[in-house]
Amino acid sequence: MSRTDRASRVIAAPPATVYGALLDRESLEAWLPPEGMRGRVERWDPRPGGGFRMVLTYLDPVDSPGKTSDATDVVDVGFAELAPPERVVQRAVFEADDPSYAGTMTMTWHLAAAGDGTEVTVTATDVPPGIEQAVHEAGIASSLANLASYVEAVD
Repeated sequence: MSRTDRASRVIAAPPATVYGALLDRESLEAWLPPEGMRGRVERWDPRPGGGFRMVLTYLDPVDSPGKTSDATDVVDVGFAELAPPERVVQRAVFEADDPSYAGTMTMTWHLAAAGDGTEVTVTATDVPPGIEQAVHEAGIASSLANLASYVEAVD
């Protein structure tokens, strides 16, 4: 059964600034890892049909075992659609031996002007069943909080 997870947040920066942070390697490394993780981009090709490979490392793997190894989640992300400054659609595949993390999850980042800021809504479809919904939505919300802090400091 297909599952959809989502989270949203209003960010005090214009859509173009937020969109730029979605397509900048150093920016992604800074804000995308949720609380308790750090990230490193290994491959970067920011165009439709391109993508990136990110290694997410748990700062305390004892309480949060990784999908790829005890301390890491490795995810290959393809850019399925880039529609500046409104939408980024990504296809994410986790590197994992556990079949409960198999499959391609689609992450749609929708940006809409909201007063002086941007409402960012992230919708994840076809979420692998091994990812708990509450944990996943909290992780998305954490990444959105990081994104807000990152772009609001820059803007």
